[in-house]
Amino acid sequence: MIGSLRDEVLSSLLETLPVEFSIVDADDKVLAWNRHETRIFKRPGAVLGKDVRNCHPKSSLDKVETILEEMKAGTRNSARFWIDLPLGEGGEKQKVLIEYHALRDPGGRYLGCLEATQNIAEIQELAGEKRLLD
Repeated sequence: MIGSLRDEVLSSLLETLPVEFSIVDADDKVLAWNRHETRIFKRPGAVLGKDVRNCHPKSSLDKVETILEEMKAGTRNSARFWIDLPLGEGGEKQKVLIEYHALRDPGGRYLGCLEATQNIAEIQELAGEKRLLD
């Protein structure tokens, strides 16, 4: 990153990003997440410092473990997938994009993983152009 941010600006930025994210460390422990109140995948505060495997359904756990193992081994840097989930008041299915990104230091050493999640239903409906302030 070029430049530096005061803690209050960084905190505001992380809450304002149009994605929800979770960060796990190199030992697969949950360090932090944003958008606590509005998350698609809610997490109780008790999982802070706990193994990330406690945050995933058993049906997908083997895939999460494979992704993390490959990131640690240096054979994978990211994984992207999408699912249809019932969201909102009507419970209509909407497309949710989930991405995992390895966090590495400048030397390539694995530091942990960023999991980013976003409801992309509105993005999928974009057509044409909309210019700034249109």
